[in-house]
Amino acid sequence: MFGEKVIIVEGLSDKKRIEPLIAEPVVILCTNGTVSPTRLEELMAPYDGSELFVFVDADKSGEKLRALFKREYPEAMHLYTEPVYREVATTPIKVLANLLMAANIDIRSEFFV
Repeated sequence: MFGEKVIIVEGLSDKKRIEPLIAEPVVILCTNGTVSPTRLEELMAPYDGSELFVFVDADKSGEKLRALFKREYPEAMHLYTEPVYREVATTPIKVLANLLMAANIDIRSEFFV
C-alpha cells in the first residue's frame, strides 16, 4: 500500500519487542536473517512506494542485511541500536522508544521519556 510505513527487522523477537511501542499503523516485516537480493525484492514488492525503516541487530548478520538494503533500497532510513545492546530484542524499551520517535514513528504515550 503506497505511503505506509514499513519497518524491516531480522526476526520475530525483534518484531514482538517494538510492536507494542508503536501508536500508528505500521507494517513490521521479518527477514528471518540474511536474504538474497532476489528474496528481498520479493519481500518488498508489495510495499513499493512505502516509507522504509531498517532496524537490524548490531552484529555481523545485521550489518550484512543493512548493506544489502543500502544497495537495493538507498532511500530507506536506517535505525541503529547501540552496539552494547547488540540486538533489537535486547535493547531497553525506553531506548527503542527514543529511536523510533527520532524517526518520526508515533509511540504510545506510556513509553514517552
